[in-house]
Amino acid sequence: MKRLPQACLLLSAWLLSGCWDRTEINDLAFITGSAFDLTDNGQYLLSLQIAIPSATSGGGTGGGPQQKFFVLSATGKNANEAFEKLQKKSSRKLFTAHRSVIFVGESLGRQGMNGVLDVFVHDPRQRLRTYIMVVKGGEAREVLQSKYPFDQVPMEAVKEMEGQQSEISTNLRDFFMSSSSDGIDPVVGAIEVEPERKDSGRTGLFKLAGSGVFKETKMVGLLDGSETDGLHWAQNHMKNGRINAELPDGLGNVGILVTHAERKITADTKGERIRFELLLEGKAMLFENNSKLDISRPKNIARVERALETKAEKQVLDVLIRLQKQYGADPVGFGLFLHQNKPKQWKAMQNHWEQSFTKANIKVVVKLNVGGAGMAGPPLQWNQKEIRE
Repeated sequence: MKRLPQACLLLSAWLLSGCWDRTEINDLAFITGSAFDLTDNGQYLLSLQIAIPSATSGGGTGGGPQQKFFVLSATGKNANEAFEKLQKKSSRKLFTAHRSVIFVGESLGRQGMNGVLDVFVHDPRQRLRTYIMVVKGGEAREVLQSKYPFDQVPMEAVKEMEGQQSEISTNLRDFFMSSSSDGIDPVVGAIEVEPERKDSGRTGLFKLAGSGVFKETKMVGLLDGSETDGLHWAQNHMKNGRINAELPDGLGNVGILVTHAERKITADTKGERIRFELLLEGKAMLFENNSKLDISRPKNIARVERALETKAEKQVLDVLIRLQKQYGADPVGFGLFLHQNKPKQWKAMQNHWEQSFTKANIKVVVKLNVGGAGMAGPPLQWNQKEIRE
């Protein structure tokens, strides 16, 4: 009779012992960033930036600082084949859960990323919060090979830059949602590596460089920094954006920091062409006043606000026209707005939405409330007689 409890105890100990398939941390290679490029023969070049644990740096060979990362590359017909080749180059098991950013070379982005995206859906070790970026005018692996003075592992710097959301930042989840949804197209941040010297082949610092516009999984064009700022606000993602404007009659220029911004879309689907109105409202602080205006006067602050509103309206409208006429892409989500708010009208036009969107009339209205004149009033560098009240 005593054998049954003993057998149960042994079985429980075997089942609850846990960690039977554990992997020691010393057996893992932590991937901090990945890069996908297209080779001349149409294969995929996968590069991985792998952190070198600090514990091993103590036993360096001496004679200068030891590198904190290294880059491995391999080609394959798809991401899985290339990854398998990289695993054979590593003495440790490649570990993707700590990866911050995935880079895609411009040539691969323009061809289409179907061949490298599917692996992120099926492999449970992949994190959908990983940022995805396109590398402007170069190979994606150049970013992995570059160094950054603030962070020993450069991908941490890119992660922080994306987290600040000063320009468009997109993670895998956002990309998949946009590419698979009706009425909206994906857009991702762009990055580029500056050469250290024009006559040198050495890589220099990297910087954010606008954004890449996609139709489904194929990039159709790039936007520069100013255009990306306009798109950022049109998408209702404006956060701590800066606007500068020239005042009329040669009075000088002013600059503000937008601290709070909202977007409202209205649509009129009557008639042959759809009419959208994009109302953008924001609160801002005056950061710079390079004019002789005393901006503590209500009439002068109104003049400043109107100049800034005109500049912002043109900035946003210019990028929307480019997206409509040149790229035929809708990353703002005007179609998604119709889908959610006018389902009957959307159902009638969803099959030819791209044509309808390129012909739509879009009006942009910006309303700013600028504060921050504070106690300064007129610029302190001007004589009182030169100040225009």
